[in-house]
Amino acid sequence: MTESNTSNLRSARWFGPHDLTGFVHRTAIQAEGFSNFAIKDRPVVGIANSWSELVNCNIHFKLLAESVKRGVLMAGGLPLEFPTISLGESLMKPSAMQFRNLMAMDVEESIRAYPLDAIVLMGGCDKTVPAQLMGAASADIPAIMLTGGPQEPAFFRGRQLGVGTDTWKYADELRAGKMTQADFDELEASAKPTAGHCSEMGTASTMTSIVEALGMCLTGTASIPAVHARRAQAAEQTGRRAVEMALSQGPKPSEVLTPEAFDNAITLLMAVGGSTNAVVHLLALARRVGYELQLDRFHEISERTPRIVNLRPSGEHLVQQLFRAGGIPTVLKELAPLLHGGAITVTGQTIEHGYASAPAPDGEVVSTMEKPFDASGGIAVVRGSLAPNGAVIKRSAASPELLQHRGPAVVFEDIYDLGARIDDPNLEITEDSVLVLRNSGPVGAPGMPEWGMLPIPEKLLRRGIRDIVRISDARMSGTAFGTTVLHISPESAVGGPLAIVRDGDPIVLDVENQRFDLDIPAEEIERRLAELTLPKPKYRRGYGRLYIDHVTQAHEGCDFDFLQSLPDEEPQRLPYGLMSGWQGGW
Repeated sequence: MTESNTSNLRSARWFGPHDLTGFVHRTAIQAEGFSNFAIKDRPVVGIANSWSELVNCNIHFKLLAESVKRGVLMAGGLPLEFPTISLGESLMKPSAMQFRNLMAMDVEESIRAYPLDAIVLMGGCDKTVPAQLMGAASADIPAIMLTGGPQEPAFFRGRQLGVGTDTWKYADELRAGKMTQADFDELEASAKPTAGHCSEMGTASTMTSIVEALGMCLTGTASIPAVHARRAQAAEQTGRRAVEMALSQGPKPSEVLTPEAFDNAITLLMAVGGSTNAVVHLLALARRVGYELQLDRFHEISERTPRIVNLRPSGEHLVQQLFRAGGIPTVLKELAPLLHGGAITVTGQTIEHGYASAPAPDGEVVSTMEKPFDASGGIAVVRGSLAPNGAVIKRSAASPELLQHRGPAVVFEDIYDLGARIDDPNLEITEDSVLVLRNSGPVGAPGMPEWGMLPIPEKLLRRGIRDIVRISDARMSGTAFGTTVLHISPESAVGGPLAIVRDGDPIVLDVENQRFDLDIPAEEIERRLAELTLPKPKYRRGYGRLYIDHVTQAHEGCDFDFLQSLPDEEPQRLPYGLMSGWQGGW
C-alpha cells in the first residue's frame, strides 16, 4: 500500500500529525492493544453493528461481524466495530418506527465523529436498515451495507410457514373458533426456528432487497439466508470491498443514491409485491440526499411494473425459494427494460453489470414480464377528501372484489378503543362496513405503529368473513394482508379529514381510479374541520416530545424536518474540533 493511496485518508487527520493531538489519538488506539503499525498508512473501516439481544433478527451479527473484519484485514485495512441502537419490531413499544430517526442520528453522528474512512452497515430487522442508510447518507463517507438475511422457514404440522403472514391467518382461525388454544400454543413453539429476519417478503426482506436495487450492497447478497455459509462469505467480501472504497474515497452514498437508483428501487418494490413500509423509508432516504421524491412516483412506477415475484403475503413462496431461484439479480435482470442499468453501485460498477449473468426466471417463484403474477405493481396510491396528501394500499395482498367499494364507517378513536370494542357482540357492523382507526399516525400514536391491519371483528370471523375494507393513518406489517388503506396524510392528530369521520358516514374506495373519499358534501366536511379540536400531545418532554415537534407526515417520509438535506449546503463529512496542534485532542 503506497503513500499515495493513504495520504488523503480521513483517518490520517486523526492519527497522522506528530503533535499533542496526534499523540492523544494514537494512544487511545494503543490502549486497546493496537500498535502504530495497525493504523499507520492503512484505511480504518468502521463496522456499524446493530446486534442486540433484544432483536432476534440481528442476533447472529456478532459472528457476521467477525467475517467482515476478516475481509477488512485481508485487504490491508483496520476494522473497528462500534455498536448502534438496535430496533426490534416485536418487543419495542409503541413502535420501532418511533425510534428510526433516533437510530439514524446515532449512525450519522458516530460516522462523522470518529476516524473512519469507510463504513460497513450491518442491519436486518425492519427499521435498522433504513435508519442506517439514512444516517450514512447524511454523513456521506463511503458506505456499504451488509444485511442479515432471512431466517429458515418454520414448519407447523407439515406446512411451511411465513413468520408473520401465517401467524395473522392462524390468529383469525383461533378467534373464529376454528383452532384451539392448544393448537395455537403448538404453533408458537415452532414459529421462529433460527436467527434472521422474517422469511416472507415482509418489511425486512423488502428493505434488504431494495438495498440491492439501490446499489448499496454487493450483488446477490440480499436474499442469502441468515444461517447459510454464503452469508459469512458475503460479509468477508463486503469487508474487502469497504477497504477498496476507503482507498478510492468512493463511491459515496450521494453518488449511489441518485434519482435513477430510487426509480430502480421502486420498480423492484412493485415487482416483488413488497411492503408498504418501504414507501415511507424511501421518501425519507431520498430527502437525506436532496432528492424530493414524490408519493405519486410510486404509483406511476407501479402502473408500468408487473408483479413477477410469487412470495407471501402477495403469493405462495418464501425468500429462501427466491434465493434458490437466483435471488434479486434474477428479478432485476427480468426487469431490465424498466431499469436505469447504468446506475452506479457500491461495487464501482453499474447495476446492469451485477445482474447480467443472473439465471433466467423459473416461472414459479419468478415469472417473466410477459407472464406476470399481476399486471401491475403491488402498491397503489389513492387520494381524495379523506387523504388530500395521499394514502397507500397494498393491492397485491388485498381482496380484488374490495378494491372498488362504498360502505359505512365504523370508527375507532384510537388503538385502545379498538381493543375494547372490536369483538363486542353488539358492535354494529357488516361485511360492507369500513373499519376506521385514527390517532395512529406519526404524531397521534405517536410513531405511526403497525396497527393498520385492524382485526376482523369476531362476529364476522365466525360467519366466515376474512376481509373487509380497513383504513387508518397507521402503517401495517409487511407480512400482513387484506384490503387496508394506510399512511393517510395528513393524519387525524394534526387536523386531517380522518379526524372528522363519524359512524355511518359513507366512504368510497376506488383503487383503479385512485379515489379515496368521505362521500359527504364538501360544505359538511369544511364545517366539521372548522369545529375540530386537536388531541393533546402524548409527550411533554424527552425524545417523544422532540419526535412530535419535528416529525414530518407520511407522504414526506416521517423523518425529522431538521435532518433533511439542505439545498445550499454540502454534507458535513468531518466533525468540528482540533485535528492537529498542541492544544489537546479531546
